[in-house]
Amino acid sequence: MHELSRTDARRIAVRAQLLDSCRPAGLLDTVNRLTLLQADPTDAVAPNADLVVWTRLGSAYYRDELTAALRGGALVEFRMLIRPAEDIALFRAEMQAWGEPGGAPGWRHSQSDWVQANDAFRREILDRLEREGPLTSREVPDTAAIPWKSSGWNDNRNVTMMFEFLELRGEVATAGRRGRDRLWDLAERVFPDDEPVPLADALRIRAERRLASLGIARVRAAATPGEPLDVGDVGEPAVVDRVRGEWRVDPDQLGQLGQPFGGRAALLSPLDRLVYDRKRMVELFEFDYQLEMYKPSAARRWGFWAMPILYGDALVGKLDASADHKAGVLRVKAIHEDVPFSAAMAEAIHAEIADLAEWLELELVLPS
Repeated sequence: MHELSRTDARRIAVRAQLLDSCRPAGLLDTVNRLTLLQADPTDAVAPNADLVVWTRLGSAYYRDELTAALRGGALVEFRMLIRPAEDIALFRAEMQAWGEPGGAPGWRHSQSDWVQANDAFRREILDRLEREGPLTSREVPDTAAIPWKSSGWNDNRNVTMMFEFLELRGEVATAGRRGRDRLWDLAERVFPDDEPVPLADALRIRAERRLASLGIARVRAAATPGEPLDVGDVGEPAVVDRVRGEWRVDPDQLGQLGQPFGGRAALLSPLDRLVYDRKRMVELFEFDYQLEMYKPSAARRWGFWAMPILYGDALVGKLDASADHKAGVLRVKAIHEDVPFSAAMAEAIHAEIADLAEWLELELVLPS
């Protein structure tokens, strides 16, 4: 059992997420080591996937590189997460199980049953994609025999829900976007034709890759849609000083603990994996933060899309900024200091803000 200080744990997390002073080589290297980019369409500053890559690469990253990598097939999107194309083999066993009666995992049985009850609707969609694809869900008529029911806002969104379940079954895939709408096509036209990795092996490899990208993670965590936050029993066990519970650590990171730590300033997307698990963020970084885009303006403390500010191994503040492309400006409304910025911190953070504006090809407008 490794005994780690909070500083140790933070530095492991920062290094694993490629946020120390050693920047990765390029887009594909970045995505391979992070394992995923969340394809959230919110673009108050820039779309999340682009913003996450810029945070690692800086202005050496050109925004059209991601689009080109998706079109060329080096990267693919699966369940709103952009991944290396070769990683799809790690999900194929689950996809195949989804297509079998009762094969969907746990609470998803009702979803699988709904697809089977609407099999004619399913086959109509696949036939139409074969003839006309790629298509958005808006372009496909709703012929569901039994409407989808939920306790939330997905009631009767039959076409959208069918596409998402067919994606889980490995029958359709995201082939691009038209505006904010996903373009769907047959999965065989989008995903590489790799042999599936057996399920037990695939789950273990995915957990190992997840731990390598996070550096340190909980053995168990609350279930989340998409990528889990926990890693099971892969890696090596650890405890963190003044934090309850058991953690797992990437073995490759443990060897770097005795090495000098080279940090830097970084502006993070609110959906960046360093802060996405808010419980882990509080436990390791002791950082007070919430994404406030769903709050009324008057109730916001830090801003609609306030970006956490990393300096070295600490989260030290938030940047409230928005990109106004019509006006040609990156408008900084506030820089919130959780701790007083030293002169060196302020200089490095302002340099990152200036680099963000340059990357966006916008004029920087600071608060007066």
